[in-house]
Amino acid sequence: MDEVLLRSLTPGVLAVLVRRGADFAAAEDAVQEALIEAVRLWPDDMPRDPKGWLVTVAWRRFLDATRADTARRRREDRVEEEPPPGPAPSADDTLQLYFLCAHPSLTPSSAVALTLRAVGGLTTRQIAEAYLVPEATMAQRISRAKRTVSGVRFDQPGDVATVLRVLYLVFNEGYSGDVDLAAESIRLTRQLAAAIDHPEVAGLLALMLLHHARHTTRIAPDGSLVPLAEQDRRRWDTRMIAEGVAILQAALARDRLGEFQAQAAVAALHADALTAEETDWVQIVEWYDELVRLTDSPVVRLNRAVAVGEADGPRAGLAALAALHDTLPRHTAVAAYLHERDGDLATAARLYAEAAHRAPNLAERTHLTRQAARLNAVLHP
Repeated sequence: MDEVLLRSLTPGVLAVLVRRGADFAAAEDAVQEALIEAVRLWPDDMPRDPKGWLVTVAWRRFLDATRADTARRRREDRVEEEPPPGPAPSADDTLQLYFLCAHPSLTPSSAVALTLRAVGGLTTRQIAEAYLVPEATMAQRISRAKRTVSGVRFDQPGDVATVLRVLYLVFNEGYSGDVDLAAESIRLTRQLAAAIDHPEVAGLLALMLLHHARHTTRIAPDGSLVPLAEQDRRRWDTRMIAEGVAILQAALARDRLGEFQAQAAVAALHADALTAEETDWVQIVEWYDELVRLTDSPVVRLNRAVAVGEADGPRAGLAALAALHDTLPRHTAVAAYLHERDGDLATAARLYAEAAHRAPNLAERTHLTRQAARLNAVLHP
């Protein structure tokens, strides 16, 4: 069974049901049932038109559920609206669905969580990690969002800022997690940039391109993580970098700085350095100062501590890190790195081992474990 095909078809099928009048929660349930049928039947009898098949089955499941809830005539009339046989429309509905999920009846955080779960295909655990909250908390948030939009007519799509936040988080999961969503996020952000003249849309697209330009160098053949300073910069996609920088420069020229433009500026400075030693860390700290002003995000402050450690020395970085709570994800890994640079190998080795235990994915866990082992080998030859 081609899970990638099913994942790619799901948003479009869901959008068709919503456009035909299904409320979001019921449409999502119907699509999930259709996907289960596809997993069961397709290996032996693959349809010629997979999307049309899913639309038809999902719509029938929706109608069955509707008739089971009530015998009112209005729901019986919907039977006549069943999609006719034949190929389904080939238009890409995914971006439209992102806007529909960002409904005004939801708070921005709930809209993002719901969209990541229903359209992005992320698990509740992955979304919780992106938001830095417990999985149970995120599960409750998504459930409340589903109840809120249940029965709501989707004729008031959400705002661009919420959609950008969703695209950004989906890209991050595809870039750093184990689900390949980065390329799809870039494709959708290109569509949005073509439709909306907004500097932050351009900033997000530039950020994605600059990060994705080095994605082939981030993982070693054995599956271990390769830190930015150790990546083979000759293998970075220079055409993608050039496109990202050009888009960023045009956005910055409009003098409407936003979070994504500032993040892209940091990525551009990394891309501009021919070697890790040539990185302009002083300017990167300045951009992180702008990001702190724009977002006041603890994750931004953590990244800033790393940059300060590079620009002004490890002790300055540790001082910046001390102002942050040690439960912040990757806080321990950053502390280990800065202690190593400061020459305290014993503390660094202990912290690398602790960070490995808390790592969110296997590649990062393997990398941190090897860092701890490397220092222990020096300390105890």
